[in-house]
Amino acid sequence: MNFSVDKVLDCKGLACPMPIVKTKKAIEEIAPGQVLEMQATDKGSVADIQGWAKNTGHEYLGTVQEGDLYKHYLRKANPQASQENAAFAQTITNAELLKKMEAQEKVVIVDVREADEFASGHIPGAIAIPYGELTGRLAELNQDEELYIVCRTGNRSDMACKLLAEKGFSKLKNVLPGMSGWSGPVQSGE
Repeated sequence: MNFSVDKVLDCKGLACPMPIVKTKKAIEEIAPGQVLEMQATDKGSVADIQGWAKNTGHEYLGTVQEGDLYKHYLRKANPQASQENAAFAQTITNAELLKKMEAQEKVVIVDVREADEFASGHIPGAIAIPYGELTGRLAELNQDEELYIVCRTGNRSDMACKLLAEKGFSKLKNVLPGMSGWSGPVQSGE
């Protein structure tokens, strides 16, 4: 990669949404055109940083993986090009989703966390499609069904809802606050 780094941000050991929260703050501290290197150990940060950059207008320059360390590079956009997109408007709370499940309504839950996160505990019956694979796996989803998109905290699922909406899906709900606040049944494994 042919650029110099102006600021390094250490997000090692942090899980979603903290790497993005810290990146948002750090990028505000540098000048337009400067480059931020965000270091993370969360595998999900690869897709998260790309989606965040796309949604905000900052330029994603790439990621270098060194063992378990991911070094993400972003160039700060000019203020006119940078825009923080509003959250996806269609949401459902964990409690509302749980009521639908308990009433045995048909719910199609798409879990956009990484495979290891999904395996450690997910909503029974959820379809595992990591955010980074979503574009390539659209054919696995039915546009005519209401889809409930879940991640750990609601950030990745928010980006997934926006991406799916861009691809023509209209029956979407972002599940908030996601698995970090889920009190319903949980299944482990694949």
